Amino acid sequence: MKAIQIVKPGELKIIDMVKPVIDEKNNILVKMKAAGICGSDVGIYHGTNAAATYPRVIGHEMVGVVEETGSNVRHLKVGDRVIINQVVSCGHCYPCNHNRGNVCDNLQVRGVHIDGGYREYMAVPEDDCYILPSNLRDADAVMIEPTTIAIQSLSRAKLEDDDMLFIIGCGALGSSILRMARLSKARIISGDIVEDKLNQAKMLGADYTINLLDDNFEEKIREYTCGRGPTVTIDAACTKDSLMNAIKVTGNAGRVITMGFSVNPTEVNQFLITSKELDVRGSRLQNRKFGEAIDLIKQGKIDLTDAVSHTFNFMDAQKAFDFIDSKDYSIKKIALMFD
Repeated sequence: MKAIQIVKPGELKIIDMVKPVIDEKNNILVKMKAAGICGSDVGIYHGTNAAATYPRVIGHEMVGVVEETGSNVRHLKVGDRVIINQVVSCGHCYPCNHNRGNVCDNLQVRGVHIDGGYREYMAVPEDDCYILPSNLRDADAVMIEPTTIAIQSLSRAKLEDDDMLFIIGCGALGSSILRMARLSKARIISGDIVEDKLNQAKMLGADYTINLLDDNFEEKIREYTCGRGPTVTIDAACTKDSLMNAIKVTGNAGRVITMGFSVNPTEVNQFLITSKELDVRGSRLQNRKFGEAIDLIKQGKIDLTDAVSHTFNFMDAQKAFDFIDSKDYSIKKIALMFD
């Protein structure tokens, strides 16, 4: 079978792999249908994702159809359309024993530490597969995984109805967080440097939008929050300055959620954290949130229709990554398709 492998930073190759065979543990064979390109995949390609190991078949937003089942499979059947959990945890370490398997001491992430979904077939455990809503096309279904990341970040933020939330970044991640946050009664400010993305955030339900290139963006935030700053800030941009900006603008007793993976030094002001008694928390991956995300889609509370702006055949992965590097403003989300 064919697969897309990042051999080393900057080098993407189409390789041949042995088609996997199911066994007692990996008892579901999935024929891949679609796989999203995430910012972290781009980071692995460019060598800026500190968690990745090489060479690696990347891809962790993985949608497919069940082609074969093992004798010990209980619920799934051939033909079921599924999305695959990217998190592989040990189940017995301190984080796992405290229901934090997404930061397992022995964590393996498909597409990061072990091979992921940019290949024609995968063999995985049944418990890692979730049946897709029938009305959701394969391309848009890749957005379920970013939705789980959004659910996780809001869980870490402990968002409540009386909160004022500031989301830094209106890309695929920031938009997913906005969609989820809109289900609460919290007021929402979205910030970005691209006007088209800010307009999209407004359409998705942001109460206010701010261009972060404006010299007075901090004044605007104070205006929108009655002078005290947001109670929750989520950094979905993960740039050099975004964490410090989050710490600066967040009000007393607020929560700051960081989601970046850069190892480059970032300025942090201890006085601002201590004097305002901020909670600065990381949010990584997701902790068994697929069922919750799929239920929200079935209930009509989240609409992922046309969430993917561009598709490429998975054999054209290099073209897709080059297009992402072009910084074209029309890009919302790209999915690689296997048919």
